Amino acid sequence: MNLTDILAQAGGIESMAKELGVPPALAKQGAEALLPAILGGFKKQAEGSGGVEGLGGLLGQLGGGGLLDAVLGSQPTPTDSGNDVLGQIFGTKDVSRTVADHAAGQTGIDSGLLKKMLPILAMMVAGYMAKQGGQGQGGGGLGDLIGGALGGGGSTGGLGSVLGNVLGGSGGTGGGLGGLGKLIDLNGDGNPLDDILGMAGKLRG
Repeated sequence: MNLTDILAQAGGIESMAKELGVPPALAKQGAEALLPAILGGFKKQAEGSGGVEGLGGLLGQLGGGGLLDAVLGSQPTPTDSGNDVLGQIFGTKDVSRTVADHAAGQTGIDSGLLKKMLPILAMMVAGYMAKQGGQGQGGGGLGDLIGGALGGGGSTGGLGSVLGNVLGGSGGTGGGLGGLGKLIDLNGDGNPLDDILGMAGKLRG
């Protein structure tokens, strides 16, 4: 099961589709194109914020598990919160625009629609991480699902496991969605955009 399926099971993809007035299948396709870049942004943020603990604190400041609840709730999604998340992981709106344009070229979906999806997806991912982090060391949670989907093995739950599997790619199979750590070659040039887009291309390749 990949991260898109996890979010779909939680009802997030359907909620986003209703919010944007598009079919769920289209919303899922857009999510699959955008999520690798969002995960790449979180990976960069973790590397620059003191690792798991630093990112865990940041998730709490941004809204924690309430970010996911806001997407799943019956009220309109407060996308300002999602834009705050994007600002943290991408740095500038230019990165968000380029990520949307990149995904549009891959999927044929209008880039304007993909730009509207980005903050909602960012809220879902951040909210999921925060919720899992609050579950301590309980096994069998999101960490296990993401670990299996992205190539990490044997998660024991907790934010450390989630971030280790989602952002670090422990283990890894080298293909598809296996092992983010093996798929990303961060070149240390100070510009996250090429790293993020490079990862998105490799994950979809």
